[in-house]
Amino acid sequence: NLFYNYTMTIPIYPGIVKENDLSPDQGFGSEIDDLCQQIRDATKGWGANKQKVIDAIATQNITTRCKMAIRYKELFERELVDVMKKEFSGDFGVALEFLSLPSDKAECAMIRKACKGIGAQVNVVWSIVCGRTNEEMDRLKKTYFTMYNKDLGKLLASELHGDMERLVFNCLQGAEDVYDPQFHTAEKAIEEAEEIHSKGQGRWGTDGRGIFKLLCKAPPEHIENMNKAYADKYGFTLMKAMEKEMGGNVKEATIFMLGMKQKPYETIGDLIRSACVGFGTDELLLTTLLIRYQPIMSEVMSAHIEKHGKTIHDRVRSEVGGKFKDLLLQVLNTAWPEQG
Repeated sequence: NLFYNYTMTIPIYPGIVKENDLSPDQGFGSEIDDLCQQIRDATKGWGANKQKVIDAIATQNITTRCKMAIRYKELFERELVDVMKKEFSGDFGVALEFLSLPSDKAECAMIRKACKGIGAQVNVVWSIVCGRTNEEMDRLKKTYFTMYNKDLGKLLASELHGDMERLVFNCLQGAEDVYDPQFHTAEKAIEEAEEIHSKGQGRWGTDGRGIFKLLCKAPPEHIENMNKAYADKYGFTLMKAMEKEMGGNVKEATIFMLGMKQKPYETIGDLIRSACVGFGTDELLLTTLLIRYQPIMSEVMSAHIEKHGKTIHDRVRSEVGGKFKDLLLQVLNTAWPEQG
């Protein structure tokens, strides 16, 4: 059983982003300056050196990369992300842009990228907004407004429709309850399991809005109790019920949101797998997942190996090529170094 008994959804932003400690009053030390200088040297003059940039930035964890982004601007009066945009293109360039931003800004850039052009790439959107802590959701909305002077909720309301919009709207509220055994009792779990059934299996036409509200509010421990209650009464799990009730993208997003509360590492591993299997690799989704979840990638990797019998490195190697492949493999190696 890969249920981890969390009382709250797991966070992924590092301390430096949470504490908003983005001003190097004491300086970050010579190591950060050296890394910034390496990027500067590799991108100066005619033709940038891709490998040297990979060696400088993809080898670092998110905390170090946050410091590099701040320090680069101080040293060279230019945003690191702008250097990457100018010097590199394609999937490789996009990945470097995301690596050059603190976690919250990177996620905002990912959403913006997913919403450019005709029709949003919804799997990137829901993988970012579903299954988040209240604090990180609040941070994401504020950062989006600061960066683009646009309300994230309004943007997504214009890009999404139907049940997908309803699910994302509920996730954007950042209103997961704090688990309280006095309030989240066995009785309440049974009552809400019955309510979900009455809004889904027990009626003609699914009431997505009602289901999403209940699932988004419920903290992981309560979800587990609702799940047991649902299975005892109706013979299958909440996850199975959502598979039957929802279709297409909405089904994938709902199952992901539920999975992030029940077995987050396995759920992330499954989404990485789905970005790689089927007809053609989903490069944007794969890139966003490997960069966003780097802080917890060792746990994700363990769950993925246990379930699928192969590493995420193996998937990347078989799906993408060139320097883009080298970059993604280095992002993985920083969290989970390969043997040999």
